[in-house]
Amino acid sequence: MDVESIESKDGLRGMGCGFENGAKMRLTRFSMVSFLVVLLLMAGTLHASGVIDQGNLMQVREAVWRAWFADDVPTLKRLVPADVITISAGEKEWKHQAGVFSSAAKFHADGGKLVRIAFPHTETQRYGNVAILYTTYEVETEMKGKRSISAGRATEIFVMKDGRWFNSGWHTDGEK
Repeated sequence: MDVESIESKDGLRGMGCGFENGAKMRLTRFSMVSFLVVLLLMAGTLHASGVIDQGNLMQVREAVWRAWFADDVPTLKRLVPADVITISAGEKEWKHQAGVFSSAAKFHADGGKLVRIAFPHTETQRYGNVAILYTTYEVETEMKGKRSISAGRATEIFVMKDGRWFNSGWHTDGEK
């Protein structure tokens, strides 16, 4: 027997016993709980795939670049780990953290200033706690009153530790 025939046979319909409302409420609660479970599972998947914290990753990337141009050592220390490896356009030697800090200090000591920075195109690959950014960049700087623009490509590696992104390495090349 279906619910309709049970209700009619037992005289429950219209008797104020709330059979219809109770069944509907249980079904509504079940639907809501199911929806919330699915939503939570989707949120976990989105977070794990990097969709949720993608904006934060881009903010950290820009903060590293801006900190380098400003010789902001506290920010660099917070975002660039000791074991960083960098390969920069036009430089023979690879750098580690001390080299990154000293090149930033030299740029700043020579009077260098960042005027503008842009990342016109960026693509990201995410593998768990590692993100690789492939990007183009445009940087306008001023040195001793003279402005210059440099542009190129960069590959940057970020690692998430303890819920925070660190820029563990990069390779830049300049456009000719």
